[in-house]
Amino acid sequence: MLYWIAKLFTQDGQSTWRLFEYLTFRAALAIILSLIISMLFGGRIIKFLQKLQVGETVRDLGLAGQKEKEGTPTMGGIIIIMAIIIPCLLVAKLDNVYILLMLLSTTWMGIIGFLDDYIKVFKKDKTGLSGKFKILGQVVLGILVAVTMLVSQEVVVRMDYVKAEKLGLLNEVVDSFESKVTKGGKETKKVRVDVKTTLTNVPFLKNAVLDYSSLLPFLKDNAKTMVWIVFVPFVIVVVVNVSNAANLTDGIDGLATGVSAIIGATLGIFAYVSSNSLAAGYLEILHLPGTEELVVFSACFLGACIGFLWYNSFPAQIFMGDTGSLTIGAIIASMAILLRKELLIPILCGIFLAENLSVMLQVGYFKYTKKKYGEGRRIFLMSPLHHHYQKKGMHESKIVTRFWIVGILLAVLTIITLKIR
Repeated sequence: MLYWIAKLFTQDGQSTWRLFEYLTFRAALAIILSLIISMLFGGRIIKFLQKLQVGETVRDLGLAGQKEKEGTPTMGGIIIIMAIIIPCLLVAKLDNVYILLMLLSTTWMGIIGFLDDYIKVFKKDKTGLSGKFKILGQVVLGILVAVTMLVSQEVVVRMDYVKAEKLGLLNEVVDSFESKVTKGGKETKKVRVDVKTTLTNVPFLKNAVLDYSSLLPFLKDNAKTMVWIVFVPFVIVVVVNVSNAANLTDGIDGLATGVSAIIGATLGIFAYVSSNSLAAGYLEILHLPGTEELVVFSACFLGACIGFLWYNSFPAQIFMGDTGSLTIGAIIASMAILLRKELLIPILCGIFLAENLSVMLQVGYFKYTKKKYGEGRRIFLMSPLHHHYQKKGMHESKIVTRFWIVGILLAVLTIITLKIR
């Protein structure tokens, strides 16, 4: 919105409004606005929720400091969502398909999470929204993201004509343009094309890309047309699992919020290099025109998470609830897919993965040993993983800090995969 206003008031290139044409300025402004909104309105929202007696009902699991959390307001994800959407509407280019999709994803999963929390808190039903309805909401989002990538003419990969020809993608070209390049004192013509494809980056391998249609060799010439058979289910699986994993991680003060902020910052870096032709060419990754606006969205996300952490750090004054946890998981999954970095999710979202696996292993092993020995046995003292360390007597602040440190290490490892090949 402010970008459009800036264009309206900019004449002959002489105006302070020109600042809004710079991506770095808009991203910085987005973080500042997100922080201000979350910190300024966060306290008021907490008081409002306390007035409504929207407090957490804590199940006694025998964890240290657990009962002290009784009555802490939940549904704090409203703060995060508000601190993402408002700055994004103000600072981002609202005609960008990536921004529109991320705003829709945030709103959609925010509604699903809000309904779950509303039923738990106001209807006094601890089960909340039925699991199948939550999964259905995540599936719908996965379909939306996948179909947009398959159908939208704005979601393309830009590459050299020669490379597109080599990959057999000339039939998928939606636009092309010429440019002149001076090399060795000689001026040569360079042709680049925008290709509609399901190509994605493959980490650790130089110049390696994966086309999902290659997973359908038995369809031969029809593989590209029928690529949705594998692409749509894969996107759904990613969205559902990352969203639920973020939900599982939100078990102690500041854990999910801090880890998500680290992941959001990393995705912002990927958005910047993927949208920049020089950076993408140097790093030999797919050039994705239009994804520069995801830098702005990442900035909003980062600012919202850090601002919410002001109130969510130990001892938490508010919990994000499913309103926040389901939403941030869906945002992370959607952004990774749009940036064609979904194969890096196991590394970047390693904390989420560990939390999710700990639950799966615990439940699976318990059922197996109960069937085999007549009594269920456990791998961990308690799952998800952060509760295991609580049971071992570690204070939750130390657990959270150490998980953040691991999250930073995983984020750095994810970033250097751009060069480790």
